[in-house]
Amino acid sequence: MPEFAHLVSGYKRFRQGAYLEQKSKYDLLSSDGQMPPVMIISCCDSRVDPATIFDTVPGQVFALRNVANLVPPYQPDSHLHGASAAIEFGVTGLNVQHIVILGHGQCGGIKAALQNHGAKEKSESFVHNWMSIIDDAVEHVCNSTSDDKQLALELEAIKISLHNLRTFPYIKEREDSGQLKLHGTFFAISDGILHVLDEETGLFSPA
Repeated sequence: MPEFAHLVSGYKRFRQGAYLEQKSKYDLLSSDGQMPPVMIISCCDSRVDPATIFDTVPGQVFALRNVANLVPPYQPDSHLHGASAAIEFGVTGLNVQHIVILGHGQCGGIKAALQNHGAKEKSESFVHNWMSIIDDAVEHVCNSTSDDKQLALELEAIKISLHNLRTFPYIKEREDSGQLKLHGTFFAISDGILHVLDEETGLFSPA
């Protein structure tokens, strides 16, 4: 399995290079624990690594990666909520000061949501059911005159995730008191430009 061998080789380079260069930082993180000021919610797409895009260092970011960087609405029940658990820990356990939603271009989850638009049969696909978080946005975009429905939905999904974050009571409380700030961002590998959402205008502009 050459792919795994590449990973092991990469580990050896890390162990002999970056790990030694940042040994004092790793020692502090080991002894004092993590206190990242920022949580980033991004897609698990292999092309969009938030640590690479933002050039972060160990301990700087608490990261949650899932399909299409979506946040589900707050739903306190006995079901399994991996994304919500990570958000809860980041906010109430680590006291992050910023949450960044990082959307991206050519998202496979967004593409699947558009392709499944109008499907009436019940699906056993985890991806299909997960993407139902943005069903209303899919309907709106598909009925719009947008020339690039993929991009339109990618941007709209970021806004929905920000809205859903605010359904978590401890997030809304901290945002209202100024302890926490929420940010929407979008990155595409096709041009390498990071766009930031202005929630007052609803528009994304280059950072």
